[in-house]
Formats: sequence, structure tokens, C-alpha cells
Amino acid sequence: MSESATKTPEAAAPHPPRSSRTRALALGVLASGMLMIVLDGSIVTVAMPAIQDDLGFSPAGLSWVVNAYLIAFGSLLLLAGRLGDLLGRKRMFLAGTGVFTAASLLAGAATSPAVLIAARFLQGVGSAMAAAVSLGILVTLFTEPGERARAIAVFSFTGAAGASIGQVVGGLLTDALSWHWIFFINLPIGLAALALAVRVLPGDSDARTGPRGLAAGADVMGALLITAGLMLGIYTVVEVERYGWVSGHTLGLGALAVALIGAFVARQATARTPLMPLRILRSRTVVGANAVQMLMVAALFSFQIILALHLQRVLGYGAGETGLAMLPAAIVIGAVSLGVSARLIARFGERNVLLSGLLLLITLLVLLSRVPVRADYATDLLPLMLLAAGFGLALPALTSLGMSGAGEEDAGLASGLFNTAQQIGMAVGVAVLSTLAASRSERMLAGGASEAEALTGGYHLAFGVGAGLLVAAFAVAFAVLRPRTR
Repeated sequence: MSESATKTPEAAAPHPPRSSRTRALALGVLASGMLMIVLDGSIVTVAMPAIQDDLGFSPAGLSWVVNAYLIAFGSLLLLAGRLGDLLGRKRMFLAGTGVFTAASLLAGAATSPAVLIAARFLQGVGSAMAAAVSLGILVTLFTEPGERARAIAVFSFTGAAGASIGQVVGGLLTDALSWHWIFFINLPIGLAALALAVRVLPGDSDARTGPRGLAAGADVMGALLITAGLMLGIYTVVEVERYGWVSGHTLGLGALAVALIGAFVARQATARTPLMPLRILRSRTVVGANAVQMLMVAALFSFQIILALHLQRVLGYGAGETGLAMLPAAIVIGAVSLGVSARLIARFGERNVLLSGLLLLITLLVLLSRVPVRADYATDLLPLMLLAAGFGLALPALTSLGMSGAGEEDAGLASGLFNTAQQIGMAVGVAVLSTLAASRSERMLAGGASEAEALTGGYHLAFGVGAGLLVAAFAVAFAVLRPRTR
């Protein structure tokens, strides 16, 4: 497979010149939209006990506060990305941000489990619509390599540090006000993003978009196949903890999901106007970057969520304390993403910076797998937060690689594909690592260990498996991603 098989965004017809100030404002809108989406994914985690107590969720039902969002978000990204190419990326971003903001109001006002779960599903729909086209808009706004690297660094910071910031904000809001405000906080951000996006995002008339483009390029059957396949597949994975890996439920639905996705790929090879032109998969870099993305995100679930659980359930931290404990990681990630990643990429290339970031993250998870039961934060955990700098190196480099092989006409699709890989990785990480941790903790409890020892043993296993996934990501990046001449 060759990179020459696809056009680069620079080779496509250029947009009319836009001022540096307008492009900076557009980047701010895109980053704010992504920050809102990422915050929503992580801000909920520290408020889950309060939500359960207030609305009367059962333990199994509580997981659907996360699962409903994850299923809608992950399954619609690819479709939303391609519709953005056909209908217009600005239209899709505005519609998605509007749906997400309205759903946040509904979630904050929820007084029953059913209403909250429905609102979370709608938030996932809006998130998919906005996130799927954000990178596509970004790479068509910033075509010069140096400024694109800096723009991607800013955008990636919102993803990497935003998750940690979400835990801080979620903890503080839950303790100071109530869990309702973890959703209400999205309203001013969403409304401001909408107002500014109308003015500064490039118009859809700049590209070959619009209703006629949809009529000419819609692949309804392909859309149904891939959306049903991804939705069913992600549902199957997130329910593994309940049913087990070798149950009839998991194997049957998993096989059906694979068959639907396989039928989608077969259709794309023969359809006159495919939803996902298979030319995008001819790029070795795009395929490799998405594979690394899935492995890395699956592994890093252990840092974002398992570490927060360790702080609360073993060390006895409250929601606000947990968020503040994770804050140094967000600061380090932000400093590296915004301060040095673009310059390092310009000098050493995306592949080398990605490999360096992965090495730091492997070290982080290996050391976390050896943290004692009664860990001291200042001596055992705080120094490890510095290794979170690996996020700030790896994510901008990986994002640049994931978008590098897409022509302008496929930028929305490439953005949706990249985000879909991220969500699949997250779903797999949640299912695999949480199941392994829970199983080991149960065995240790049965063997006479204390609750703190059993929980810590389960978390150690999750960290260790996460480190193994990162080693696999490093191997794929080293073998598949070729260094590019700078």
C-alpha cells in the first residue's frame, strides 16, 4: 500500500484565503467543542455514586449512564463524518453542537433513570456529529505543515488533558453543588461555540457539499449496515462484564456485528457512491495510525478510570480530591502538547515523537502496576504524573498521522474514521480491563485478602495488561508507520 494512492489535503483545491485571526478563532471553536465532548465523557465518572444515590439506579443500570453515550457516539462517527463531506462540515458541526447542548440541558434536569439514559444517548448523537468533522475542518484550514502541527497540538491537548480536567471539574461541581451541574456546565460552552462557529468556520460553499451532494453520494444501505454493525458491536463489548466473553449472548451478537461490518465493506467495494471509499484504506499510514489509536486508547482507560477508582475506593479520596489528584497529569499534558510537541514533530517527525510518547506511557503503566496498597500520593503517585507527558507527545503525532492520507474530499470521513477507532478502543478497554480487574479482585477476596488488597490486586492487573497493549501499539507503530522526510 502506498501513500501516493491518496491525495493530500494540500493538493486539493484551496479555500479562499482566511485571516490568521479568523483561523485562530475557528481553531478555538473546534477545540472548545472537542473539550466539551471530552469533558462530558470523563466528568461523569466521579459523579456516578451521587447519581446512583439520587435517582435510584441499580448497579447494572448505572453503567448505562456511560454505555448509552458510548454506543451512540462510537457507532455514528463514521456515518456523520461522511455526511459532513456530502452535506457540509460546518452544517454538521453546528447541528451536532446544538443537539449536544440541548441534550445536556435534558440530562441536567433528569429526575429518573430513563430520562437520564435517553439524554445521554442524545448527547452521544450530538457528539458524533460534531466530533466526526472537527479534524476534517481543521486540516483544510491549516495546510502549511508547521502551523498544522501547532493546530493539531492544540486540538489534541483538549482530548488528552480534557479527560483529566473533566475529573477535576466533575468532582468540584458534585461536591459544591450537585451532579446536575456536570451537565448544565455544557450550556454556556455550547451556546458560545455555536454563536462563534456561525461566524468563523469556513462556509460549506467552499467545498463540494450540500443537499445535492447528499443526493448524489448517499449510500443508504451502507449507512444502515455500518451503523447497525458498530452499534451492535459496541453494545456487545460493553455488556461483556455482565455476560462473560464466551456466553451465547456475547458470541452470537459479536458474530452478527462482524457479519454486518463485513457486509458493509463488501458493499463499499461495489457501490457506485460508497459511504466509505476504500481508497482511504490504501494508505499504510492511515491504517497503521488507526490501529495504534485503538490499542493506545484501550490501554489508557486504565490510567484515566482505574487510577481514579484506586484513589476513591482504596485510598478513600472524595470526588473533589480525586479530581485535584489527577490535575498534575493534565498540567503536564498541556505543557507538552502546547509547548513542545509541534517543534519536536517538525524536527524529528511524527513517527519518532509517537514512539517516544508510547515509551513514556509504557513506563507509567508498568510503575502503576507496582503501586502499594496504601500508596502515599506525594511519593508513590505524584512523580508518576510527570510520565503522563507521553500523552502530550503521542496524541498530536498520532492525530497528524491519522489524517495525513486523506484528500480534502475525504477529510470528514478520515476524521470520523479516526474518532471511530478511538471509541472502539475505549469500549474494548472498558470491557477487557474492568472485567479482568473485577475477576482478580473476586478471586483474592475469596482467598482471604482484605478488600483494599483485593481491589489493588485487580487494578495492578489492569495496569499490567494496559502496559502490554501499549507495547503492542509501539510494535505496530515501529513496523507499519514509515518515517517521512522532513
